[in-house]
Amino acid sequence: MKTIIPDTSAVIIGAVSKVIEKENLDYPEIIVPEAVVCELEHQANANRLEGIVGLNELQNLQELQYDGELSVSFKGKRPTNYDIKYAKSGEIDAIIRDLARSEFGTLLTNDKVQAETAKAQGIPVYYYEQKYVEKKLSIAKFFDNETMSVHLKENVCPMAKKGTPGHINFIKLSDKVYNHAKLKEIIDEIVDKARTDAKTYLESVKEGSIVVQSREYRISIATPPFSEAIEITAVRPVADIDLDEYHLSDKLMDRINNNAEGILISGSPGAGKSTFVQAIAKYYSGELNKIVKTMESPRDLQLPDEITQYAPLEGSMENTADVLLLVRPDYTIYDELRKNHDFNIFADMRLAGVGMIGVVHATRPIDAIQRIASRVELGVIPSIVDTSIYIEDGEIKSVYETKMTVKVPSGMKEADLARPVIEVRDFESGELKNEIYTYGEQTIVMDLDLVNNPSSPSDKSSVDNIAENEILRRIKRFLPKKSKVEVEVISPDRANIYIPEKLIPKIIGKNGKRIAEIEEKIGISLGVEVLEETPRNSSPFEIDIIHTKRQLILDLGRENGRSNFDVFVGGEYLLTATTSKKGEIRIKNNNEMAYIIIEAIEMGLEITAVRK
Repeated sequence: MKTIIPDTSAVIIGAVSKVIEKENLDYPEIIVPEAVVCELEHQANANRLEGIVGLNELQNLQELQYDGELSVSFKGKRPTNYDIKYAKSGEIDAIIRDLARSEFGTLLTNDKVQAETAKAQGIPVYYYEQKYVEKKLSIAKFFDNETMSVHLKENVCPMAKKGTPGHINFIKLSDKVYNHAKLKEIIDEIVDKARTDAKTYLESVKEGSIVVQSREYRISIATPPFSEAIEITAVRPVADIDLDEYHLSDKLMDRINNNAEGILISGSPGAGKSTFVQAIAKYYSGELNKIVKTMESPRDLQLPDEITQYAPLEGSMENTADVLLLVRPDYTIYDELRKNHDFNIFADMRLAGVGMIGVVHATRPIDAIQRIASRVELGVIPSIVDTSIYIEDGEIKSVYETKMTVKVPSGMKEADLARPVIEVRDFESGELKNEIYTYGEQTIVMDLDLVNNPSSPSDKSSVDNIAENEILRRIKRFLPKKSKVEVEVISPDRANIYIPEKLIPKIIGKNGKRIAEIEEKIGISLGVEVLEETPRNSSPFEIDIIHTKRQLILDLGRENGRSNFDVFVGGEYLLTATTSKKGEIRIKNNNEMAYIIIEAIEMGLEITAVRK
C-alpha cells in the first residue's frame, strides 16, 4: 500500500484520504491516472456534479501533499476517441489497470466489477465499499403533514405550498435568505445520497438541471446556465387515500372492476391526479389481486412493494414498453402523457391487450381525449380509451366514456354527410357531451353545449364556423393568391360566397360544373354574390353601437369589412382595430375600452371611425 492508483469511482467518493486515515499509511505515493483526470474533466464540462466533486478531491490531495502527508503525481496515457467511445465496455478501466500493473501499485476502486477484474489479472486491489448510512436530507426539515412542496432559491427566503388539492396556500417558511454556498451544500448532499441510498435515484442529469427521486421526495434542481440562479424544488404527496374514500357510484365501481381497460385520468397540476392514481393502483393490486406495473419519469408515485415502478430503459420509454409487453401485467400505469411518443406507446400497449391507465394534464374533461385524438387514428380511440376520469380539487368531477357510431354529426342536416363519429358521453347520465369526427382534412372535437346553446343569438354555432372555414379553403384553390373572398353560412343547408365580380367565372366554371362539384363535396348549396370594392374613405364617420350581454359591437357596415380603423370618442383617439368580414369590431364588456365607450354614450359624446 505504499503506492496507490485510484480509479475514477474512488476519487469521486473521496476514498483516497479515507483509506490513508483508516490504514494509518505513512507518506504513501498516490499516482493519479491521466485517464481519471480526463474523465472527471469531461464530466465537469458537462456540468455533472460527479466531475466537479472529483476535481475538488484531487485539489484536496494536492493540499495534503503540501502538508507533507503524501505525494501526488499524474501518469499514464489519456484516453483516445476509441477509448471514450467504448468506455462502457471497460476501455478506460483497462487503461487504469495497466498503469497499476506497470507501477507495481495497489488499485483503489469503489467499482465491484473493476475490483474483480483486477484480481483476475493478478493486480493488487483495495476495494473500498462505501456503506450506506441512513441520514435524512436537510430539506426534509421543511416538510410537515400539510406541506406539498418546498421552494428554495438563491437570495430568496424559503417558501412552501401547504394544504390539500384545491385549498393550497403559498407561505414563507423563514426570514432567513439562502445564499449560493448554502444551496450548493444542499445539492451536494442530495447527489451524495443518490450514490449511497438504494431508494434514491438520479432520474435526469442535464446541463443545468438535475431531477432526483429520493424515497417520497421528488427534487428538481436548476442551476445556471439553465436558470439565472440556483433553485431547488422538492415535492411530496400529502395524502394517501384508499379508493373507497372517493365514494364512487356502484355503476363506476362495476366499470372499474369489469370493463375499464383504457383509462385516462386528467386534471390540472395539483388537482389530485397522482393521489387518485395511487388509490386505483393499490385497489387493483390489493383488492382485485391484479399484476400492476408503472412507467414513470421520475418515479414519484408512492406505491406498495408489490407494484414495480419502471423508469425509461436506457433513456427510452419505448424500451420499457418492450420489456412490459414480455412481462404482460394486467394493468400498467403510464404517468405523465405529454409528448407524441408517450401517447403512441400508450396506444400500442393498449392495442396489444395490456390494461392501461394514463395520467394527463388537462383543464377540461374533454381535453384528455382530445389530446390522444390528434395523435392516433380516429377509429381506434374507443379501443384505446374507454373511460376518462377528470379530477378537480381532489374529487372526481366528471367521468366520460367513448363509443363509435355512424351518423350525421350534430348541427348538420344532410343525410349524405353521415360519417364515423366518436361519441363522448357522460358515464353516469348517458348525456352526449362531445362528438369527434373528420370534416374535410380536419379532425373536429365538437362541444355539443356550444352547438345546442350558442352563447348569444348573434354568435354563430361552432358548426357554422367550421363550415365557413372549409368552404373558404376549397374556394381559394381556384382563385389567385391574396384574392379577397368572404363566406357566410345563412342556414344549415345554404351559404353565400362573396367575391369580386371578375373572379366569379372561376368559381362557377363551365356550365356551373365547378360550383356543383364544390357543393357536392361540402354538402350544402352555395350562392355566389359580388363583393363590392368600396373606395377608400379617410374622412371620419359615425358608427352604430350594439350592446349585448357579453360584448359591445361597433358596426361599421359590411362594405368596411376586413379593414383597419382608428376609433375616436368625442374627437379623442381611443383605439385601432381590424373589422370582421361583416364590418364589425367586437369588444368584451369587461374590457376597459368597453367601459369608456359606454360612459361616452351616456354623456352623449360622438363616436366616430377613420379608415387607416
